[in-house]
Amino acid sequence: MFEALDPLLHSQLRLAVMSLLISVEEADFVYLRTETDATAGNLSVQIDKLNEAGYITVEKTFQGKMPRTVCRITPKGVNAFDMYVNNLKSYIKK
Repeated sequence: MFEALDPLLHSQLRLAVMSLLISVEEADFVYLRTETDATAGNLSVQIDKLNEAGYITVEKTFQGKMPRTVCRITPKGVNAFDMYVNNLKSYIKK
């Protein structure tokens, strides 16, 4: 039997964001937008969904007069990501 894949992480952009955040302490919005080649609007929506699920935290501050959004993966997010990867591997092995 195939393990269920987390529908929240099954989105290409959300999976890309989580993949980036899993390997760094934090990442700002500009970095995530550059690395994923996403539009600002789409990335913002996907970050909100991950934040609402508790997979990431979002901190909005100002650097001088410029807004800065920093994302960090949470322990819940790490666990969800690990489960997603392991479940996906089960598809490949069958």
